Amino acid sequence: MLKDLIIAIDGYSSCGKSTFAKKIAEVLDYLYIDSGAMYRAVTLYALRNGIITDTVLNRDLLIQELPKMQISFLVDKGHSKTVLNGKIVENEIRTILVSEFVSQVSALEEVRLKMVEIQRKLGENRRIVMDGRDIGTVVFPNADLKIFMTASPEIRAQRRYKELVEKGEKINFEEIEKNIQYRDQYDTTREISPLRKADDAVVLDNSHLTVEEQMEWVMDIINKKRENGN
Repeated sequence: MLKDLIIAIDGYSSCGKSTFAKKIAEVLDYLYIDSGAMYRAVTLYALRNGIITDTVLNRDLLIQELPKMQISFLVDKGHSKTVLNGKIVENEIRTILVSEFVSQVSALEEVRLKMVEIQRKLGENRRIVMDGRDIGTVVFPNADLKIFMTASPEIRAQRRYKELVEKGEKINFEEIEKNIQYRDQYDTTREISPLRKADDAVVLDNSHLTVEEQMEWVMDIINKKRENGN
């Protein structure tokens, strides 16, 4: 009998974690959870409710408001969409404004504890693919497969720029590069759950790999694990 897996994917911003994780979940018929979207939803709530004003995050107010945030996922035509307090916010959480503040929001211990609690509940039945920054190190330290994704900063900036332009956003490339550099620095040096490779994670540098090549690589690993039951 094939073993049901928990697959944890961590890595730097804009290196294709979500696209990769979604494809794995689709092929395996697993639940896909974008943990980064959860932190983006908290950031969106903060922006909408005056918790972030004049580029300053009101930490105490955000912590006070956490119980009012209900974050879940809706599967629509095979695609997972982020829901904040009953409304789909998938497009709103992907803006550059949210990107500018999400690292600060996600660095707060109280925010991370709440999100990790939700994430672990979602993984109780296994058969899950989750991507983020601390999935293999904190959320699911006993995950069956841990992948750490990376790509060159230049390529990640190009990918992010293309994504935003296709959505109709007016943004310059230099702004994207600065945001990625800032997030890399912030994510890897924050005090709470910094981005790092789990000791037992396999590294995937997809700087020059197509999605198809990445899938061929990972499915070979997954099939061996499921067949061997480990």
